[in-house]
Amino acid sequence: MISKKIFFSIIAFLVLVSIQAQIVKANRLFQKRDFLNASEIYEKALEKENSKNLLEKLTVCYYSLNDYNRGIQVMKNLIDGNFVEDDKRINLEYNFMFYHFLLAAGDYEKAIDEMIIYKKKLGLIPPDRIDSKEIVETFKLKKPDFKVDKVSFNSEGSDYSAIKKNDSIFFTSDREGKLFSKKYKWTHRPFLNLYVLVLDSTKNESGEILALPELINSPLHEGTTSFSKDGKTMYFSRSNQVDGKKIFSLNGDNKIQLYVSKKINGEWSMPVKLSFCSDEYNYQHPALSPDGRILYYATDELGSIGGFDIYKVDINEDGTYGSPMNLGGLINTYNREQFPFVTENGDLFFSSNGHLGLGLLDIFASKYENGRFGEPINLGSPINSQYDDFSLTYSDDNNTGFFSSNRDKVNDDIFSFVQTDNIFEREYINTFTIKDSINRNSVSDAVVVLQNENQDIIYQNTLDSTAQFNLNLIPGNYKLIVEAFGYETKNNDITITDKNKDEHIVLVKKLFDLSSMVNNDSDKSKEVLQELLDDESDPKIRIENENLYFDMPNIYFDFDRWEIREDSKIVLNELIKKLNKYRSLAIRIDAYTDNRGTDGYNQVLSEKRAQSTTDYIIKFGGLDISRIRFKGHGESKPLIDCSNDCTEEMHQKNRRSEFMITSY
Repeated sequence: MISKKIFFSIIAFLVLVSIQAQIVKANRLFQKRDFLNASEIYEKALEKENSKNLLEKLTVCYYSLNDYNRGIQVMKNLIDGNFVEDDKRINLEYNFMFYHFLLAAGDYEKAIDEMIIYKKKLGLIPPDRIDSKEIVETFKLKKPDFKVDKVSFNSEGSDYSAIKKNDSIFFTSDREGKLFSKKYKWTHRPFLNLYVLVLDSTKNESGEILALPELINSPLHEGTTSFSKDGKTMYFSRSNQVDGKKIFSLNGDNKIQLYVSKKINGEWSMPVKLSFCSDEYNYQHPALSPDGRILYYATDELGSIGGFDIYKVDINEDGTYGSPMNLGGLINTYNREQFPFVTENGDLFFSSNGHLGLGLLDIFASKYENGRFGEPINLGSPINSQYDDFSLTYSDDNNTGFFSSNRDKVNDDIFSFVQTDNIFEREYINTFTIKDSINRNSVSDAVVVLQNENQDIIYQNTLDSTAQFNLNLIPGNYKLIVEAFGYETKNNDITITDKNKDEHIVLVKKLFDLSSMVNNDSDKSKEVLQELLDDESDPKIRIENENLYFDMPNIYFDFDRWEIREDSKIVLNELIKKLNKYRSLAIRIDAYTDNRGTDGYNQVLSEKRAQSTTDYIIKFGGLDISRIRFKGHGESKPLIDCSNDCTEEMHQKNRRSEFMITSY
């Protein structure tokens, strides 16, 4: 009879053999880039065998599938060394993946820390941590330069790289259709093909959607088009093939190549692969210059700085090509730069996960001046998000266009945009303080008006006892007008430079002593106060620390934003009614943030939220600006002091606005 010990040893051995067999199967799927099926097997194997190799493989699967929610926990275990092996070292590529997982989770501070570790492992000089955080926060606080909307012709699959040419919108999609039945193992969806939306008379994203002919679309991948000005020459990306048969590199990969097709008598010609493309490398995302003489593209060919770099190549008059040229280290990084697009002005737009940004792939712009591209500028929100944002193209009007993002789900979607401002102007945080010219004390209740060079008012407020305000401003010349009771009116010329956290002290001269003239206890004020306290209409009055406040629901703002939301407008409309009923009332709006982000970032964000609240009340209530003042306090006065252990509920209670009655 077999002893129990031997019996269980046999069972354990059989289980181990079964696990190993499953891992071998998963590894085969992994090599074929069938990450979805491979991940399901790795997940089950990880329950039995917590090994570094399984965590690494599962990390790559989740990263490739854009499954950042599940991937971040697996990555934490890998980074923290929570596996059975004694060797806790990991390859630097996983630090870079973890950096992206943290960005997708919105944890920018930890993401920057991980990026610094990654740079150090590379042997590169890491960026300054504080500077990096301030740069990211500047992206988030920047006034939006675009209005965006998701287009109506997205499918359930991935749709991206839309470009408008004449009355048609060309785009790439893996939507279900009748073209070809074969599925791509990576996505378990159809291979990518090129489609065109032929606009109807409304020209409003409606019309018939057609697949390009099979001469262009093959059973493999096609995507990302660029057209000559007359629309008769089309460059596009395509799986390397001859007569529909795959061409493989020496290591067995079917690379992406660049092709060109001409429209002759209304029909597209047989695509021809560009002569400089090698079977050993990928060439993708063509972008033709406005004059048709230069082709920009992304490639991982030998000599590239990073995983993918942006190159350019001259197109000769006879249709041949010059020598490809890397755009260099100002544009390209050690990581990935793709999806170039060049505007009529010659400015370059591209996507990168190597330049500091808000998320995974972010869209950047580089101004073309004096024969070269300048320092890339992150476009900020709402173009960029914490996920992949890429493939921005302008339409012929140079004011509208499209970009792509997976911000709403795993698959990519196409978004349209309207540009509303100059994107090449960067804002810098500036602090202004109003002080007495003699004793250097802060001047309470100072009325300030800041004008730009065109004399447009960009800020106005009645300051509190700190006599200070913070603004994000572009470099240039400004005028600050300061009025305070008992002081001379001061007109100050202010020059804003490209320096963050610049401080401006404005000194005002006192006229005479006001103490004998102040009386806050008049009979009329007492009558108004009693009527206000007896008034049962909302918002009611509450007394706290001997101060009067309007007892209101919280004013909510979207993450990292300061625009008044529709639900908050309802609350503020009730306050407007009350203020119009009691016209002698004056209030102060105090805005607070939670403790996520740096002190400087939270201070500016709270100021913006307080100002947008004030602006709404003045605009829709018709109230005099002298009746309202506001102050942003950042994270300085939390209701709940929870430090690094705050729950989301605690954060929300700390993220608030208060409405104090200052005179009645």
